[in-house]
Amino acid sequence: MNVRLKKVLEYILLLVLVAVLLYFAFRGVAWNDFVEGLRNCRWGWIIATIALQWFITWLRGNRWRIQLESIRKGDKPFTRRETYDAYAICYLSNIAFPRSGEVVRCGLIGETRKATFEGALGTVVIERTWDLLCMFLAVVPLLFIGHFRDFLVEKMFRPVAGSMQIGWFWIVLIGIAVLVGLVFLIRAYRERIGRSKAGAAFLKFLRGLGDGIKAAFKMDRKWAFFAYTLLIWTGYWLTSLWTIRAFPAADGMNGLDALFLMVVGSLGWVVPVQGGFGAYHFIVSMTLVPIYGFDKSTGLIFATLSHESQIVQMLLCGLLALISWAFYRRKLKTNTLQ
Repeated sequence: MNVRLKKVLEYILLLVLVAVLLYFAFRGVAWNDFVEGLRNCRWGWIIATIALQWFITWLRGNRWRIQLESIRKGDKPFTRRETYDAYAICYLSNIAFPRSGEVVRCGLIGETRKATFEGALGTVVIERTWDLLCMFLAVVPLLFIGHFRDFLVEKMFRPVAGSMQIGWFWIVLIGIAVLVGLVFLIRAYRERIGRSKAGAAFLKFLRGLGDGIKAAFKMDRKWAFFAYTLLIWTGYWLTSLWTIRAFPAADGMNGLDALFLMVVGSLGWVVPVQGGFGAYHFIVSMTLVPIYGFDKSTGLIFATLSHESQIVQMLLCGLLALISWAFYRRKLKTNTLQ
């Protein structure tokens, strides 16, 4: 099958999945109540969340800049404009093509000639590992609170575990064994693999990826990286809390509720569909109904406010970053020709 046709078909299938998820999320909604609920929201808080989400993107760009400095080639340091624009374009790309953003931002950094694509991708691996750790730390306090614990265990963890034919321990163990086996085989046969052009390119990619991962552990400003990480995840919690403040029906909810909704909402972004459409609405509204006693329309109003405020920020900042990068790319070409 033609590669381009295959990508088009995959994109169409993802759009169909989005449509199905949106259908199930909004099926049976009382639309008059839905529209009235949106009108009654406190929109000042929504504008504040959009501004905060922009700030989080700026923080992420700065945190990534610290990592990239450890793999920089040449004397010119990475600028805040480069890493911020790359991150904003990354989010914009994810709206159109799920999971494409990380590749896009590493490709943009490669254009600067200050780091390789493979090296930048290695720093992303470390970055995402820290984000997973932060998500785990956010879940831990919720497991000590009855109704949150019951929902997480009964509705999320147990169904996932029950769908597995073998236990998590064996899955992890087999995964590690396979990874170690692959590393051993590649090292043992690297000369034979490198004889072909494709094999040589594959080995070059692995070396660059490994260099990026190793270099990320040698950051000069580790404490700044940790401080940015703390600020980023505090920002996510505040985004959830401020969305609650914008929603009159959620006036009795507090910071712990915001933490819980932050964790649940993050799962909606994990599903590989464009911009989390459908998946986010379905998961968040499904949570609000049994935990807080909201009716379906009210739960979907909250999910829509939360999701669409993030999408608006990603679109605005991403489009501006695309324009900024176009001018920057022209500057790079001019400097190259001189």
